[in-house]
Amino acid sequence: MCFREDWRFWTLAETNFKVTFHSCPIAANPRLFKRRDTGNKGMKLALALSFSMIFVLAGLLFLAFGFRRKTKMWEFKQTSYKEEQNISGPFSFQTDSTTWVADIKQATSVPVVIFEKPLLNITFADLLAATSNFDRGTLLAEGKFGPVYRGFLLGGVHVAVKVLVVGSTLTDEEAARELEFLGRIKHPNLVPLTGYCVAGDQRIAIYDYMENGNLQNLLYDLPLGVQSTDDWSTDAWEEADNNGIQNAGSEGLLTSWRFRHKIALGTARALAFLHHGCSPPIIHRAVKASSVYLDYDLEPRLSDSGLAKIFGSGLDDEIVRGSPGYVPPEFTRPELDTPTPKSDVYCFGVVLFELVTGKMPVGDDYPDDKEATLVSWVRGLVRKNQASRAIDPKIHDTGPDEQMEEALKIGYLCTADLPFKRPSMQQIVGLLKDIEPTAS
Repeated sequence: MCFREDWRFWTLAETNFKVTFHSCPIAANPRLFKRRDTGNKGMKLALALSFSMIFVLAGLLFLAFGFRRKTKMWEFKQTSYKEEQNISGPFSFQTDSTTWVADIKQATSVPVVIFEKPLLNITFADLLAATSNFDRGTLLAEGKFGPVYRGFLLGGVHVAVKVLVVGSTLTDEEAARELEFLGRIKHPNLVPLTGYCVAGDQRIAIYDYMENGNLQNLLYDLPLGVQSTDDWSTDAWEEADNNGIQNAGSEGLLTSWRFRHKIALGTARALAFLHHGCSPPIIHRAVKASSVYLDYDLEPRLSDSGLAKIFGSGLDDEIVRGSPGYVPPEFTRPELDTPTPKSDVYCFGVVLFELVTGKMPVGDDYPDDKEATLVSWVRGLVRKNQASRAIDPKIHDTGPDEQMEEALKIGYLCTADLPFKRPSMQQIVGLLKDIEPTAS
């Protein structure tokens, strides 16, 4: 009896518990669910940490792979650059009328000397880079003795690179000594020689770039493009307040007697310095309108000073033939064909005639004689006391005619047939200063 009652009691209690459990489970056993909740949180934390570690490891692997790939690419590029800089010769370059070869083994094996920066490590490879491998697009001129290229050296130094392709009788050491000597010659009216390079049989002279062209382009307004003379630029000018001119591109033209006189006087001073201020004296041998340049400040500067000596006796025949219209009369006689300071004086007289008349040495139209040269035509007018007829109409009213006539008379003295009758360059500087126009 008691057993049955106990069984009923526990059955009833179990039934009540179930009802109570389903009605309010938390109240029924809160500890049980607290343990379950704590377990879920721990599992979530463990999963979060695991995924974080996976992402970190994946990121590290990705970065390591990318860095390794980038390093390999950089090594490949560096190798390619070095191979390109060490390409082997001989190097052949061709222009419109000149083909020259730098017969050297490697571009980096030939040094370039820069006078103002002797510790600067520049090689023929840098000249290749500065001139786009001596590309025709950088060609400024094709002179009698080789092409001239425009370039930018390290540091943005603007230069004109002149390749002397005529065979020289001097050894590499002798040519280097002469170029070193010329690099020390400084004058406000000389184009500075910045440096040089001896590449095989070629002697390469590096000059400061003259921004404002040369006298030939200035006087005759030559078209753009490669000229037949040693031209470094094709700028021309028009009248303004700065010594009568301003930069106006290729369509302008110089129309000031004051500025033309400035060019004549500056060129005369340069030659006087070479003849009387250097020991031993330097004979230019190639004075002409295309060798007179204008720098950034419009100062006249004579180029190629002393370069003829680099060729030694190998240039004698070229000097004797000279440029048409600039050949002194004595060069037609074998016993008097050696260049002297007086042969430079003759050439300067031709340039002075060009400045006053605006006419070319040969091939121009002369009113009195179709077969005449500039020298024969002007000298004939001076002898007849008709020098005013030769004055360029463009400058006729820009200064006293008397000064221009006196300039033609100075040119007359310079172009005397006999060398001993010509004045020295020092005397010519004095004569030109006597007729120097005053600033208005």
